[in-house]
Amino acid sequence: MAARGSAGAGPAAIQLSRIMRPDDANIAGNVHGGTILKMIEEAGAIISTRHCNSQAGEHCVSALARVERTDFLSPMCIGEVAHVSAEITYTSKHSVEVQVNVLSENILTGAKRVTNRATLWYVPLSLKNVDKVLEVPPIQYAWKELEEEGKKRYEEQKLERLVTKQRNGDIIFPVINPDRQTKEPYTVGYSQSSLIHLVGPSDCTLHGFVHGGVTMKLMDEVAGIVAARHCKTNIVTASVDAINFHEKIKKGCIITISGRMTFTSNKSMEIEVFVDADPFVDEPKERYRAVSAFFTYVSLSKEGKPLPVPQLVVESEDEKRRFEDGKGRYLQTKAKRQAQMQPLTQQ
Repeated sequence: MAARGSAGAGPAAIQLSRIMRPDDANIAGNVHGGTILKMIEEAGAIISTRHCNSQAGEHCVSALARVERTDFLSPMCIGEVAHVSAEITYTSKHSVEVQVNVLSENILTGAKRVTNRATLWYVPLSLKNVDKVLEVPPIQYAWKELEEEGKKRYEEQKLERLVTKQRNGDIIFPVINPDRQTKEPYTVGYSQSSLIHLVGPSDCTLHGFVHGGVTMKLMDEVAGIVAARHCKTNIVTASVDAINFHEKIKKGCIITISGRMTFTSNKSMEIEVFVDADPFVDEPKERYRAVSAFFTYVSLSKEGKPLPVPQLVVESEDEKRRFEDGKGRYLQTKAKRQAQMQPLTQQ
């Protein structure tokens, strides 16, 4: 993977580039959304850690705290080159906002297209004391309005994180070897899935805590399994709602990544994914909720065309409530997208 800096106002932007290999993709040749999310997080971690160590003082490593909603605008395929560029757009006293863009390049024709845009928030943690959050060097803004807009985004994400924590006690019981023969197709229980992963050194930062990109990749894998079991077709990640990293996951933990379908529209599926950690090495304590997010998937034909999604069959009152909540998120996102398109059609 290549990395290079580019001159600009404030901290230098960086770009990571890598060709997509067969092990990055599904059986249809579409690159996993988790692979892209992991590259996005790597770029964000590099530029935010570099910036937070740009002044004299205690050394630190940036830890991922939140990823805003991320849309997958176009599927990436095996053999294409992913160009991931990142730049810092706002700093508060203890956090860094990083904007990331992903381009896909066909190296045979030179054609490029935008596949992803993402916003990530990082906090600098001391190398000497992982529980100590250090101060962030401020950046210089080209215009005062940019700083004001960044502060508004910062306050909004702080509020949303608090709301997410309030509903974070929900439980998904792990489903490792379910008896699917007893479940009706298209029900929540039929497609619900879990993965168990032992956190090793290669998953971790210098602090010995899991990289955010590793966690997101595992979450996308589980969400993809749920979507594939529901549709039994080729499926791809369409978007990821805000991912909140509630607590750090330490090396040696066993993590359980669980996913369940919450809502279906005519052509999309919403899957809720939780990550729970069991820290049984060195300092045993009760399982805790580390990360949560909603993934949206679409079903594709062999020709890559969108297919209708089988409608989710909800049975319990909780499933009905989650379905209505998912429908609300779907309609809200749809309305925002239409509002953004309106000025373009009026030009």
